[in-house]
Amino acid sequence: MATEPEPQGPTRLSKPSGGPSVQPLAPPQPGVPGPPPQGGRRTTARTAGTGRPAGPAVLASVQGGDGHGLSARAGDSTPEWLEPAMAANGIGSFDWDIRRDVLAGDARACAILGLENGAFDGTSAAFLALLHPEDAPVVRRRVERAVAELGQCGAYYRTVFPGGELHAVRFRGRVLADAFGRPSRMVGFVWDATVELRKRENAGRQAALREERSRFIKEAARALSEAVTVRDVARVFTELPLPGLPPDGLVLVALETGRLQVLGASGYTPEAVAAYDRTPLDPYQPTAEAIRRRVPVFIASQAEYQRRYPEAWPRAIGTGRSAWAFLPLVASGRAIGVCVVSFDESRELDADERTLLSTLGGLVAQSLARARLHDAEHELAAGLQRVMLPRTVPAVPGVTTAVRYLAAGSGLQIGGDWYDVVPLPGGHVGLVIGDVQGHDVHAAGIMGQLRIALRAYAAEGHPPAAVMARASRFLADLDTDHFATCTYAEVNVDYGVVYAVRAGHLDPVVRRADGTASVVSVVGGLPLGVAPDQEYQVTRFSLDPGETVVLCTDGLVESRTTDLDSGIARLCAAAAGDLGPFVHGGPGPLEELADKITARAAADSTEREDDIALLLLRWDGPQGGQAAQQLRRRIGQADLARVAELRGELRDALRRWGVAELIDTAELLASELVTNAIRHTDRDAMFTARLYRGDGREPRLRIEVEDESDLWPKRRTPGEQASSGRGLMLVEALADAWGVEPRGSGKRMWFELSAAAQE
Repeated sequence: MATEPEPQGPTRLSKPSGGPSVQPLAPPQPGVPGPPPQGGRRTTARTAGTGRPAGPAVLASVQGGDGHGLSARAGDSTPEWLEPAMAANGIGSFDWDIRRDVLAGDARACAILGLENGAFDGTSAAFLALLHPEDAPVVRRRVERAVAELGQCGAYYRTVFPGGELHAVRFRGRVLADAFGRPSRMVGFVWDATVELRKRENAGRQAALREERSRFIKEAARALSEAVTVRDVARVFTELPLPGLPPDGLVLVALETGRLQVLGASGYTPEAVAAYDRTPLDPYQPTAEAIRRRVPVFIASQAEYQRRYPEAWPRAIGTGRSAWAFLPLVASGRAIGVCVVSFDESRELDADERTLLSTLGGLVAQSLARARLHDAEHELAAGLQRVMLPRTVPAVPGVTTAVRYLAAGSGLQIGGDWYDVVPLPGGHVGLVIGDVQGHDVHAAGIMGQLRIALRAYAAEGHPPAAVMARASRFLADLDTDHFATCTYAEVNVDYGVVYAVRAGHLDPVVRRADGTASVVSVVGGLPLGVAPDQEYQVTRFSLDPGETVVLCTDGLVESRTTDLDSGIARLCAAAAGDLGPFVHGGPGPLEELADKITARAAADSTEREDDIALLLLRWDGPQGGQAAQQLRRRIGQADLARVAELRGELRDALRRWGVAELIDTAELLASELVTNAIRHTDRDAMFTARLYRGDGREPRLRIEVEDESDLWPKRRTPGEQASSGRGLMLVEALADAWGVEPRGSGKRMWFELSAAAQE
């Protein structure tokens, strides 16, 4: 508080005879005198317990260190003009006898120090008790230094009046020496500085308030910059604690096609907010003026509101507010809405408060404009994604499916991941899971085209390898510089056989009937679009009733913090375990499994960098547990690779039909008939296998191969070195019965095997 040099000296103080004590000047030390009180009019102070005068105070206080100062009139040591000057300026004087530790002051000094009605015994302890604890050490050091140096000192300090009021005092004093050069007295002036104290306190409060408001603006800017959606902006705005002017109501309103849309509000009832929501922007409202002029509108009282906006007043009176601030939200030179800040009591906002609110309105406007653009982009992206992905998964008898799609945690939340379930001829089903390179609208557009093309190829009945090869050529012909990974699987619904083709994608995971889950290795090829002439290989595996195929994109198993192997292991762990009881055709447990897998992926990362597509198919098996008793397949002309697939399907069918003992013979003979049909004709062949069960009789298997050739087979007798020509001989030797039947344009070759005959 003090600003002057710090003297040293005695610290014991006393009061003038018959008058109140003085304000403390410094905290005294033992044996060191303290500063004396002031006096406006020359008065005498007496030592405690004596009647001896302490000496004049005023004259010495205006003299210099050598005793010379302002000139006095002849015959009088005190100028006549000094007393009126001190009285006019509220200045008191003090005189401190350092050796006797006696302090005296005039009436004005006592009034300034608040000692007019207080008891003061003239001691150092009584004087020091008047000092403010924070200021006492400073004043004390300065007085001590002045006494030690025979110099002068001054200070600004606070004192507490007997009633508890805090006042401020300024003093200026000089130490006078005796004839031997020792400190004898300190004389000087004292005046009230409480007005200055109030100014300082007010300035401190204003500085603290400005600092608080500056901090509030920074925090509000940070919170609004982190708000992503319009809902986030409304939540942040309605929760803002405005420093220095806490509002009683906050409303965030957007302007949409000439109507007001309330985005968020606090301090109002839902009914009051609903009265303004979706209403036209009438020109007589203060909201309209703020938007039209793009400047804030401040209303300090209800009377002002009624006077300025008489037509809008009937609706405003029901809110119970008495002061308002309408802050236009202007972004890119266009008004997009308004913030309404209201108060219950009348309030005239000062310049700082208006600046604060205007700044807040600018921050909210920028954040709201950004959030509206974000919401529009994501609505567009979500709509595009909904169009690209199948709206519903078709129901196919014999299987149950479940799908999930999780958008990336950042960006437009749209990408090239997709899934599809395609009903195929013969009641079978095709499964597609894929991922086009990129995470933007371009990738999503390519994904949509590729999905439609692949679905069309599969629905035409092409085998899985051909479907994948044609899709690869299609993507290459688009000339987009994008590639795609994909897994396509054709599921034989009758027997639970899966034919899978993989183009740079993940292997499928199969959850077995015992609750375990593992990866099924599928022969892979290059991603689609990389090599248009790529030929893909088919991997065949089978399912038991209740077993599930899990197909997903790499976003589910791979991230910046998780490598692919660890992600696959976690996927297998998530797919395994106990589920609800299996119900034929019931989706319950499968939906639970899909939720379990996606929930773990969502918990692993809230900011996923990649989309996630998940497709689950459970083979329910034939109704009642009895497999279908017929297998029909069309074999393309000269498609020898299809013959191997057919043998595998026949093995599975016979095993499920419960006649596994017929597998070897039936596979050999069926292969001979089919091979002859497609090698010696120029048309496709149709293969049919049926199992007949009579009452009380053993099962009987009948296999037929139809073609459109009129050329009938002939039985030959090949030599020992011949590599062919033994087909009909084998059929004749191993079959229980066989034959050739005409069939309009073509023929039908058949043979039968009896389960009893093979035992």
